[in-house]
Amino acid sequence: MAADVQNETDPTLPVWDLNDLYNSQDDPQLEADLTWAVAESAEFAKDVQGKLADLAGAELGAAIARYETILDRLYKVMSYAQLVHAGDMSSPEIAAFYQTLNERVTDITSTTLFFALEINRIDDDVLETQLKDAKVARFEPWIRDIRIHRPHQLADDMEKLLHEKSVSGRSAWARLFDETMADLRLDVDEQKKTLGETLNLLSDPDGAVRKSGAKALSGGLRGHVRTLSLITNTLSKDKEIEDNWRKYDGPVSGRNLANQVEDEVVEALVSAVKDSYGDLAHRYYALKAGWFGQDHLDYWDRNAPLPDADNSKIEWQEARETVLGAYSGFDPKMADIAGRFFDNGWIDAPPRPGKNSGAFAHPTVSSAHPYVLVNYHGKTRDVMTLAHELGHGVHQVLAAPQGTLMANTPLTLAETASVFGEMLTFQAMLKDETDPLRRRIMLAGKVEDMMNTVVRQIAFHEFERHVHSERPKGELSAERLGDIWMETQIESLGPTLQFDDDYRVFWAYIPHFIHSPFYVYAYAFGDCLVNSLYDVFAGGHEGFQGKYFDMLKAGGSKRHKELLAPFGLDASDPVFWKRGLSVVSRFVDELEDMSK
Repeated sequence: MAADVQNETDPTLPVWDLNDLYNSQDDPQLEADLTWAVAESAEFAKDVQGKLADLAGAELGAAIARYETILDRLYKVMSYAQLVHAGDMSSPEIAAFYQTLNERVTDITSTTLFFALEINRIDDDVLETQLKDAKVARFEPWIRDIRIHRPHQLADDMEKLLHEKSVSGRSAWARLFDETMADLRLDVDEQKKTLGETLNLLSDPDGAVRKSGAKALSGGLRGHVRTLSLITNTLSKDKEIEDNWRKYDGPVSGRNLANQVEDEVVEALVSAVKDSYGDLAHRYYALKAGWFGQDHLDYWDRNAPLPDADNSKIEWQEARETVLGAYSGFDPKMADIAGRFFDNGWIDAPPRPGKNSGAFAHPTVSSAHPYVLVNYHGKTRDVMTLAHELGHGVHQVLAAPQGTLMANTPLTLAETASVFGEMLTFQAMLKDETDPLRRRIMLAGKVEDMMNTVVRQIAFHEFERHVHSERPKGELSAERLGDIWMETQIESLGPTLQFDDDYRVFWAYIPHFIHSPFYVYAYAFGDCLVNSLYDVFAGGHEGFQGKYFDMLKAGGSKRHKELLAPFGLDASDPVFWKRGLSVVSRFVDELEDMSK
């Protein structure tokens, strides 16, 4: 049972309590919610299908509110299933529970699939009249966002087929990837390690441990590379087929549309970061090699702690106080919201076999509250990850009053609060540190995080772009996938990093390539956006905190131009990206000065 998950690794680390959703997988309320949704969806379709264009504004508003209530109940069920599965992805019983609910919810939502499709067929002049009523005008941002997909909408029966087949197609392949990763047991110095434990070794103070972790990861991935290549090729082909039917301009166009960001804005971001590879990553890693007394760095040393770094474990209570203190320094309201996650059992922190090896904040539904998952090992980077995910959590709590249809933000803006939370935490820690050596180590750690968030993610984006561009010509071999990976990594990280053939398979464990193609540029988008935003804050912008909270409260009801305008920022202006990247460049400048 999810609510009975025990913390067997470190009793000081919290395990989440999912009882606010359901008491267990056998909770009668879960079945009752599904039964209600079946009946209500059928009744809803009977009442409004084929009639939307003829409804008065108030009637359409009532229909949308009813639709939102159905989805809220169903998303609550699926949120619970997803969180249970994330807590133990190696359990066959939990996997079956998750898949069964996924299939049942997909069946139910097939009944209501007509609703958004039919809204898209309402004539503009008819909809304009309907929107004059306040009851439907409240949902105007949601209507706007679904109608941008009108040119790419297929016939209703085709949309229904794609929807119903997703559980045996795209979702099934993603599940195979997840369970393969969860089942990995990697041979590290005669010990069996999970993927998460092995990745953690890559930032160990001992170079021999880092190398052992890297070699074990390579060996484990090579053992599954045929399956992982098949998953990648199948999902890429699946995307190509659907993109062609929907007449998207290119592989990334559908993601950009969903992110409510123009193709040219994303291209400007990618170009700006690629043009800065030399100034940022190449320059920084040359510095880092010098700190180690070397001309080059092996790839397993990329995230190595610096010489003289304090590698003592940061206890959970200290991490909590650090993050909440930084949030409170910005605004006590922010710390109060983040504090709820600690006080109410909304965080799952201990690493354990089978658990999702990453970190996330799940918004669940507006009628409930978010949950945060991390794998806390007590490193500085783990504190930053906690700050990052709690930033998401604060955002999700503030946006919840927008309702289930409009609370979630596009991916490009979803990273704003998380990266801003990281920056607040870093700046607070840096301000309190007076020792020059420790300041250099802290600054270098922040720069490395930025390299991973900006440079590395755009390199990931370029890897995806090449894969999805080549896939129409035929299936890509594991060898070719390795070639593309090496080309994009060498270009981005620069001549200081040394790679061998074992690194060729490291593309295979990146979950975003499988779950959300072209998700990754959102990290770079968010980091550059936050750098510019923090620059405005540090400059003493009047009323910044109030404007910031208003931005988070907007959820998905506004687009990036509207949200950034109060701060005098515009993501469509190339200067915007240069401003964000210049913050990173100045950090590298400072590190160079410290090293003279």
